[in-house]
Parts: sequence; C-alpha cells; structure tokens
Amino acid sequence: MSITALVIVVYLAFFVAFGIYLNKSNVSASDWAIGGGGLGIFMLAAGVAGTRIGGAGTYGVAGDVISEGLGHLWYGVNSFAALFLVGLFFAIPYRRLQLVSVGQVFDYRFGSDRCKWLTSLCVQAEYLVVNIIEPYVIGSIVAGVTGLPFPVGVAIGGILIVTFTVTGGLKGTAIANVVHCGVIIFGLMLVGVIAMNNLGGWESVAALSDEMLAAANKDEVRWWSFTGIGWATIIALFISATIHTPAASVYANYASSAARQDYLIPGFFLAGVVAALMPIVAGFIGILTMATYGAESGLTSYLNIAQLAIDTGPILAGIALAAVLAAVISSGAPILLASSTMFVNDWIPGSKNFDSDTRLRAYKIVTVLYGTAAAVIAWLGNISSVLQLLLLGFAMVVPPAIAVTYVFYWKKTTEQAAFWGMAIGFAGGLIMWLFNTLFDGVENATAGGFAQFWYEFIEMLGEWRDPSFLTLLLPLFTIPIITLLFPHKEEDDAEQCAAFYKRLGRIQKNLDWA
Repeated sequence: MSITALVIVVYLAFFVAFGIYLNKSNVSASDWAIGGGGLGIFMLAAGVAGTRIGGAGTYGVAGDVISEGLGHLWYGVNSFAALFLVGLFFAIPYRRLQLVSVGQVFDYRFGSDRCKWLTSLCVQAEYLVVNIIEPYVIGSIVAGVTGLPFPVGVAIGGILIVTFTVTGGLKGTAIANVVHCGVIIFGLMLVGVIAMNNLGGWESVAALSDEMLAAANKDEVRWWSFTGIGWATIIALFISATIHTPAASVYANYASSAARQDYLIPGFFLAGVVAALMPIVAGFIGILTMATYGAESGLTSYLNIAQLAIDTGPILAGIALAAVLAAVISSGAPILLASSTMFVNDWIPGSKNFDSDTRLRAYKIVTVLYGTAAAVIAWLGNISSVLQLLLLGFAMVVPPAIAVTYVFYWKKTTEQAAFWGMAIGFAGGLIMWLFNTLFDGVENATAGGFAQFWYEFIEMLGEWRDPSFLTLLLPLFTIPIITLLFPHKEEDDAEQCAAFYKRLGRIQKNLDWA
C-alpha cells in the first residue's frame, strides 16, 4: 500500500472508530439529533463551520476559480455573512422553539402540515445534492489511490458517512469537525505553500497563470478581478449562498444543541470566520493548479486540489486528500443527520407522538436508507461543477427562508401567504432553471417557436438569468401581498399566535409594531 493510500485509510478508519465509540452516549433522540443540548461555543462553532467548508467551499471553489477567476472567492464572504445572519436573527428563535426541522416553525405557528411539507421539499432538494456529492468524491479518491473499482469506492464512502452519522449523532459531528476544520485549513495551506515554492514563489505563479490564461484565450484582467464574474453573478451567489441559510435545517439542529443561549451569536460568528477562511485557501490552490496545468486542464471535482499534491509527493498527496476527505465528512455527516431528522419529523405520520426510543430508532433507520440511496445515485451520476450544482440546490431553499423570516418578524403573516409564497418561488426558480438548461444551446437561435423565444430571452438577460433571482423576489413580494389581501381572522388565530410568540420570548418585543 502506498503512503498516500495509507494516510487515507488511517484517516477514514479513525473516524469510523470514533463514531462507534461515541454511540454509547446517544441514548435518546435528543442526544442524537441535538447533542443533548450541551455543546459549548467552540464545539458549536466547529460543527456549524464544518457544514459550510465541505465540497462547495473546497474543491468547488478551487474548480470555479480555475475556470472563471477570483470572483468565486466571494463564496468566503457569503459563508461568513450566511452564518452570522443565522446567529443574529434565527438561532435564538430556533433554540427557543427546540427545532430539529425548520418546517416545524409553520407547524407551531399555524398547525400547517402543507407548509411544513413544502419547506422540507425545498430543503431536501439541496440536501439530496450534498448527500450525493459526498460519497461520489470519497469513492473517486479511494478508487484513484487504491485502484479499487469506482463502485467499491462509492460504497466505502457511503458506508463511512452513514456509519459515522448513525453512531456519532450531532455531538459526534461537532467534535469531529474540530479536527476536520484544522486538517482542511492548515493541511491545504501547507500543500499550497510548498507547491508555490516549488514553482518559484508567488511572482512566478502569477506569471505562469498569465501565460496559461493567454494560451486559453481568457481575459487576464477579468480573471484576476474580484468582480470579473460580473455583478449579476456576484448578487446571485449572495442570494444562493447566503439568503437561503436560515432555512437550512441543520442550523436549527445546531441552534438547539447549544448548552446556553448566550453561546449562539458568538458561536455562529466564530463559525463564519472559520468558514470564510476555507474558500480563500481553496482559491489559492485553484490559482496554483491553473498555473501548473492550465485553465482548461479539465481538473474538476476533488482533482483540482489533489493533482497538485499528488505530483508534489506521496506524503503531501496524503495530506491533501485527507483534507478533502475531511471537507466531505465535515459537511456530509451533519447534513445527512439533518436530512433524516427532517424526514422523520416532517413526513412520517404520527411522528409527533413517538417516544424517545421510537424516534431515535426512526432517525437511524432513515439515515441508513437515505444515505444508501444517495450513494447509489452517486455511483450512477457524473458530477463536474460541484459549486454550480450546489448553488442551484441553495437557490431552491431561498423561498422557505423568506417565509420563515416573515413569520418570525411580521405577526400578520398568514399561512396562505407563507405557503403560496414558497410554492411560487420554488416553482418559478425550478422552471427558470429547466428552461435555461433546455434552451441555452446555439441551435435554438434559429429553431423557431418557444425554443427560439427562450434562447433570445436569456441572451437578453445575460447574467441575470440565474434562477436565484426568482426564488428571492417571488416570495419576497407575494407573501406580504397575499397577507394584506387575505388577512387572518383574528378570532380564529389569536390564541395560537399568542402562544407561538410567547415561546419566542424577547423577539416578541420587536413585533409590537406588526
């Protein structure tokens, strides 16, 4: 076995053993889903940060920097803004409601199953993408360094993530992410510094990059500019990567896991700082990779990080690939956990009445089934731009994030408005993406009919064609309009409304005007 493969095997084996060791502390559904409500600031921060520095924040950013330029480092700004946004305005309400699924907000406020189901559908659209990407990347790495067939590698990846999630629970993911965050940031930074020195220092890297860009007929000034990808794209990235975050159910789990309410704002702030560092490191690796192999080298997925390290030496390759695996596990495990808790609480009939043992058993069974299905899809799939795929999933979560915001901060918001705002936003974004995908080829320029109309329409829109604009604007305006046109019948809603906002506590004081 090579040194690179040995490093990977040891790293994977350690976390499987660690999860099994932690299993004895997960004796209740609360222990497993929210860590028993006992996480401190640093464990909370590491757990939350790990969810943002997975595939999108590492090899996703590196790959898009190679192909399009430094503008994709905005993902770091968005990561900080996203987590701090949740910490400031949503984490405390989530903890006070003791949520394990964001959809429960609508259940507690309106007793609405349809809002809860629709929220779960929107969020699961994103989480399914994540749950597929993670075993795919682990399988690719394992197959690449050991020579095992790709399906075997995917099976190993799926078994690893499922086993660690089932046994470790939320506290296990938080503790593990303390290690993962260090391995990712410092491991990849070490790889980058050594690779840069091997290329002759930063000035040589910049010169080589310019040569590679010229050879690929790319605009050098635009590639090196932080606004080179265009303001429309930057705004779309902010919508997708930041605005959606309050509805990402994993943060409800982590908010409920804090030992004290006072830990939430500083914990999420610290998580944002850590999460912002990773895209910067990944972008640095992307520049080095492009300088070494060219702007059109086809180094997608984890390869844009791994290839640089592999060609430098086996030990460095082991460190780089361990860092990629750390990124995968750091986001994959808690998101699989959140996916399972959402499914049980939002979709299984009668789950409200489950006792702790039944609920814990349901969580673990769904985790195994969900993780297995995702691994099978990963084996069948062909993933190229990880960041772009994930940003589409993010955009689909924006409508429930807007709806939750209205419910928390505008008491007049109605159930009908929340439901139809989410439904219109989700459907509008999905249709926009579908039509953009079907009709963006140049063959549609003269095809006639609807195909030509849509081709000309998106050509006119340019960068503003991104579906995230619809997923934001449609619910942002339809929810207040429907609320004002069809207000609550106060005699029917007053008691439930009062009970809901009483649970939120001090947030009630900010709602008197509403």
